[in-house]
Parts: sequence; C-alpha cells; structure tokens
Amino acid sequence: MSPGGSGPAQDDREGAGGVRTALAGLTTRGRSFLAAGIAAAVCAFVLGQSDLLRVGLLLAVLPLLCAGVLYRTRYRVAAHRRLAPARVPAGSEARVHLCIDNVSRLPTGLLMLQDRVPYVLGPRPRFVLDRVEPGGRREVSYRVRSDLRGRYPLGPLQLRLTDPFGMCELTRSFSTYDTLTVIPRVEPLAPVRFGGEAQGYGDGRQRSLALAGEDDVIPRGYRYGDDLRRVHWRSTARYGELMVRREEQPRRSRCTVLLDTRGGAHEGAGPDSAFEWAVSGAASVLVHMLERGFSVRLLTDSGSAVPGEGGDGYTGSGQETADAAGLMMDTLAVIDYSDGTGLSRAYDVLRGGNEGLLVAFLGDLDDEQATTVAKMSRRSGGAVAFVLDPDTWVREATDVPRPGNQHEQRLRLLREAGWTALSVPRGASLDELWRQADRERSGPALLSGEARG
Repeated sequence: MSPGGSGPAQDDREGAGGVRTALAGLTTRGRSFLAAGIAAAVCAFVLGQSDLLRVGLLLAVLPLLCAGVLYRTRYRVAAHRRLAPARVPAGSEARVHLCIDNVSRLPTGLLMLQDRVPYVLGPRPRFVLDRVEPGGRREVSYRVRSDLRGRYPLGPLQLRLTDPFGMCELTRSFSTYDTLTVIPRVEPLAPVRFGGEAQGYGDGRQRSLALAGEDDVIPRGYRYGDDLRRVHWRSTARYGELMVRREEQPRRSRCTVLLDTRGGAHEGAGPDSAFEWAVSGAASVLVHMLERGFSVRLLTDSGSAVPGEGGDGYTGSGQETADAAGLMMDTLAVIDYSDGTGLSRAYDVLRGGNEGLLVAFLGDLDDEQATTVAKMSRRSGGAVAFVLDPDTWVREATDVPRPGNQHEQRLRLLREAGWTALSVPRGASLDELWRQADRERSGPALLSGEARG
C-alpha cells in the first residue's frame, strides 16, 4: 500500500470575497426563503401589515444567518488517502481508502465528500457523513479501474459543508493529491531455456573469481548481514572502514529487452493496438526474466536504458532489483511514441559489449532498419525478435493475408543473421510465441549437435 495524505481544508474568510462566497453557497431552499422573505417584506410595506413584515424578516434572515454561521464555523478536518495498490496492471481494480479525522473540539455537521478522479478511472465518488464527534474518524473507500496505462492523479479531495436546515452549502478543497500508476498488462510466460541456461545463475554459469590469499585478496565494503568472520582487518585499517573478503559468487546472466517506440513503425491506437501489445510484451519479458534470476534492462530505439546509464545499466541484486523493476514498470506505464526514424542509437548501445540474451519487440521495418537490427545479434548470447506484422494489425480480421510480402523478407534477413525472428499477427498470445521461439531456437542447436556426432 502507498500512503498518501491531505492536510486541513483550505478556505478564505477575509474581506468582501468571503461574503460573496458565503452568499454564493446558498442552496435552492435558501434562495427561495430569501426571495420569499423579501417579497413578504415589500408586500407588508405596501399594505401596511406589520405582522406580514415580521414573517418576511424571519424568512429573509434565516438563510443569511445559516450562511454566516456555517461560514464562520472553524472546523479542523484532516484527510488521508491510501491506495491499495499504488501500482496496478491495466484492466485491474485498485481501491482508494479515504480517512477523515475531526481534529477540532466541535462536532461537525453534515459533510459531503467528493474526490476528483480522471474520467478514464470512472465517475467521481461521492460520500455523505452525518456527524463526526470531536477527535472522531470516519473511513470510506471506492474503486478505480483503467484499461489504459498511465499515471493518473487522485484528488484533491473536496469537502462540502451544510447547515442542519439545508439553507447553505460551502465547498472547501484540500491541497494535496496522490498518483495511481497503471502499468501494462503482464502475461505469465513459460520457463523456457532458449538453448541455454534455465536460470540466470547457477553451477553451470561462469563465476566471478575470488582470491583467498592475504596478499591478493580483493575486499569490498561491509554490508548488513555479512558474516563477521569474513572481515579483512588489514584492508579495514587501510581504508578506515569495515571491509570484508569477496567470496566466489555466481555471475548473473544478462538480458536486454529492446522496445521499438518509433511512431511510424506502429499502426492504430487504443488498448488493442500493436504498440500496446509490444509494451505489454516487453513488460512480461522483463518480469519473467527477473523472476528467473537474470539481470535485465530496458532499452528503447532512442538509446535510453532503464534502470539507468550508470555502470553497465543493468539491475543489481536484492532490494536494488526490486527498485529497478518498479522503475522499469513506471517507465513502461508512461512510454509513448518517439520522434526517431531509425534504430541506430540502440545499435550503438548494444555493440559496446556482450549483452547476453537480447529480446526485441519491433514494429514495421524497412531495408535499412532491418539491416541494422540484423547486426545487433553479433554481440549477444542469443537474440529473439517479435516483429509486429503491419498488415494484420491494420486490416480487418476477415481479410486474407498477402503471401510473399516484404514482412516475410525482413524476417528471413533476421533469421539469416542469427535471430530467432517471429511474426506477430493481431491478437497473438505472447506465451505461445515465447514457446515457439524456444522450439525454433533449440531445434537448430540439436541438429548441429547431431551433425557433429
């Protein structure tokens, strides 16, 4: 859960502006009483009826008195908002809890609450609280749901005060708001091997070297939870801080997820568009590879990498991995089309070293871009590409696919360069394509092994 809060409601009680605010808060009943009182007073003056004049004054003074008392009532009300959860996949519901505290010494009257929410999350929720005793608390909740990913503000909360006679209503707003993050849908994927290791680390993976000698030891800073028997006292005295010996640790396999965000490479819009499928696919692969123990990063066609440019740009371990996963999901929640026309910047980032497994979600490619993508597989331990078929995403489902189009030629070029390239038709299941990619990648490896035998 993500805590959120709002302080006391803001109002303005000074000057002529405050008087106009109080009069503007008169309800239909209050305005009717005021109009009837004025009319009765005028008739009493014309007809010379003193009794009618007293009735008219009573009708006119009552709404004004209620407005003045309500406006001068100094309620001190605090509100807090809590989201459960604060990060929710598209199409799922989140619950918003509102907690109202009366921090004054006076009981409140009738309170009406209204929370501002974007139209895409649903209608504005409204609640009525009868009476809150001094120091009392009331809790209400409502649900929000969105099929579109993004970051949506919730609030500020509006508080409407009314008098017991229903003559006047005043609206006061809190100053703060919270943010609900709607991340892309994540589809569970099968634990395939792609012809290599099933896990991101293990006995079969390359391990980092650690020298145990006193002269050749490579120490590192002490971390919470390290065994005190590993403390290297000579390095501790040298650096002035607690240092421990490095032990032999498994080296985590790397995985880069490349997302093509070029505006001209995707057709259509909305939650069922090709671009949204690619974003959801990238999120699914990122989550899956993190669960398998890989060190991952998100790369776009503009060359920007998430979680960051520092170091190698990959996730770390422990809490750092959880923070990086949240950062990547937040990035995918708001990612949009880029202004780029090519994939050269992403290639410049990838050709810097061995990137491990490379999983790409690509839009429509021309000859130049397909050649650039083909060269990306040279420095990777494995390359899998999901290329969106532009014909099936823009045509109706009843149309017959055109055989021998340029899309198939681009796929053939990628396969010849070492990619496991799959075409993505409209409405395709990522899990089925994921299994198919594993079969196609494992098949040539088994055939080559049999040939060598």
